[in-house]
Amino acid sequence: MTLFSYEIFDAVARQGSFNKAAQQLHLTPSAISHAIAVMEEELGFALFNRGKNGVSMTSYGASLYPSIRDVLNSDEALKQSIARLNGLEKGKVKLGVFNSVCASLLPGLLKSFAAHYPQIEIEVYQGTYDDVKEWLRTGQVDIAFLSSTCREEFSLTELFREPLLCIVPQDWPEPQDGVMTPALMNGQSFVVQCDATDAEMRQFLKKYKIGTERRCHVIDDQSNIAMVEAGLGISIMPQMLLRDCKAAVKVYPIEPEEYRVVGLAVQRPASMAPAVEQMFHHIVEYCHELDLTL
Repeated sequence: MTLFSYEIFDAVARQGSFNKAAQQLHLTPSAISHAIAVMEEELGFALFNRGKNGVSMTSYGASLYPSIRDVLNSDEALKQSIARLNGLEKGKVKLGVFNSVCASLLPGLLKSFAAHYPQIEIEVYQGTYDDVKEWLRTGQVDIAFLSSTCREEFSLTELFREPLLCIVPQDWPEPQDGVMTPALMNGQSFVVQCDATDAEMRQFLKKYKIGTERRCHVIDDQSNIAMVEAGLGISIMPQMLLRDCKAAVKVYPIEPEEYRVVGLAVQRPASMAPAVEQMFHHIVEYCHELDLTL
């Protein structure tokens, strides 16, 4: 198998479609199909399941995918090292981010990076904590923003910590001293997100043994805020999400204070490609200089 066949495998795995992979690589769908068939014949097993709604990796294909990504990442690192020796700052960096970072932090960060390194291409992949972790494991992204809830699995370079805040509907009675406590939250209706996006809230509720009614289960931050605004419950959210909040909600600090820690992880810390290393250090410096207060 050639490096190009690995690129075809990667494109099909990412796109879940021969047609979309063909568009990405500027080939015909039949050329993509033929290349995959040749790989499968050479290997002796199927790499993809074909269906009406696209293709998906077989268990054999999924087990090979991390190794194929390693080959492609090594090739990219080699190209970047050669470019660096020629005095050029070139390359591609694939960045995995979760929703709040993508919406609040990333636009300014990417603009700043592009001003310093215009020749380095950045690809952004947005998803849940679980999505980003899986992309980092398999090498689909080079750098990942993660929260401290992922610390057991990855070594994180801390970027910043932000307090968790409680948001309530406008008609919520004013708490004493303008502060929410676990006792005041106990037994209330909560708007929650799925485990993959709401890990900090779930840790908080578990830590303080807060019983809740969970009537609204949503999948994104803006829906969370909208449900609270409509009076359907209260919620706990990181400060970053509420900096520019225009919704008709009240925001209160929580005592005792609890924080979300946001950090940066890479797949192979000891062997980052030059462009990945540049991006990593730029993100760290950018976040340390940024005022993340409300």
